[in-house]
Amino acid sequence: MHYALWTVLEQLRSDQYEWVELSHSLNNDSPFWSGIPAGSVELAETCFDWGNPMLECLIQTFKFPGQFGTHIDFPGHFVKDAPLSEAYGTESMLFPLCVIDISEKVKDDADYAVTASDIQEWESRYGAIPEGAFVALRTDWYKRWPSMEKMSNVGADGNEHCPGWSLEALRYIYETRRAAANGHETLDTDASQVAAAAGDLVCERYVLARHKLQIEVLANLDKTAPAGALLLAAWPRIEGATGLPARVYAITPKSR
Repeated sequence: MHYALWTVLEQLRSDQYEWVELSHSLNNDSPFWSGIPAGSVELAETCFDWGNPMLECLIQTFKFPGQFGTHIDFPGHFVKDAPLSEAYGTESMLFPLCVIDISEKVKDDADYAVTASDIQEWESRYGAIPEGAFVALRTDWYKRWPSMEKMSNVGADGNEHCPGWSLEALRYIYETRRAAANGHETLDTDASQVAAAAGDLVCERYVLARHKLQIEVLANLDKTAPAGALLLAAWPRIEGATGLPARVYAITPKSR
């Protein structure tokens, strides 16, 4: 018998493709946003131990904020009464992946905000961003993990200096190219200078107000093809969540 999807999977597991982890490993010492109260993270606490006469096994509990590590944000995170986790099913877990690389510009300017021109330059090389794509911003910021100090990059002026999105870039991918979701390696959507000028995380608010999804604190975008890869994301099926830690990976053509 021939089953088409099994043949596709066999091909994806061949030496033509590579499966790349895009999420960070988490433990009790992993950083999270400073506004979240201390004590909000307790991973792998034992609640049923070996030696229990009822059953010989180990059971653990896990306590964490929704916005912890590599995580997905749902619209209700920033928009009151907007959809939460239960509104997004399996159709929101697989996307064409487009990786916009601004890592060289970030070396010279930690506050760099990607522009629509940067994205159009990418399109001149790889073609138009397809409708329904996941557009990821590569800055190589993930290499600073798990140091919260390095991730936040607070300067002598007392302000954070991190790269990220601009409103014009987000408007381009969503309103012109009709992307489905976006992601980045930093803790926030907005480049620090954009947030400082607005006095708010205006880029994140824009994405979620459009009922789009985003995945924050991605890793290893430098190990995926700029175009032609697939992004797969999964998260616990918990109702009423504004965000949840996510396991994210890419299936990418190997470079020749």
